[in-house]
Amino acid sequence: MGESTKLIANNKKAYHDYFIDEKHEAGIALAGTEVKSLRMGKCSIKEAFVRIENGEMLIYGMHISPYEKGNIFNKDPLRVRKLLLHKGEINKLTGRIKEKGYTIVPLQVYFRGSLAKVEVGLARGKKLYDKRQDIAKKDARREAEREYKVRNLG
Repeated sequence: MGESTKLIANNKKAYHDYFIDEKHEAGIALAGTEVKSLRMGKCSIKEAFVRIENGEMLIYGMHISPYEKGNIFNKDPLRVRKLLLHKGEINKLTGRIKEKGYTIVPLQVYFRGSLAKVEVGLARGKKLYDKRQDIAKKDARREAEREYKVRNLG
């Protein structure tokens, strides 16, 4: 059936700095107080990145604020967390990131049903001129929408 998804954190910077070629959904290994903190929406993946080490996918720099009522059970907010993917998917991504210019970036954190998930993307870095092109396209689209709006109101 249709399970609900609740977005917790979005990484807009990743779309600005990278071309996203593939997207994969991964689970996260979390402690109990971290899940409660996520449910309250206290998470940031702006500075986060993903590495594959010893056949495991790990996320670094993902900040989950300590749960207020968690006292001694709280973990380090910036600790390294394991991402849960099938071995075949990890091997496929390992092969792709060995190619020049590819990396894995976290795109968003959300709940699917009761499970916390991270969407990771296989990404290629953008050059400065690519970023300028994207900004120019956005400006042109915004200008066209403004013209359309003015024409229809008048």
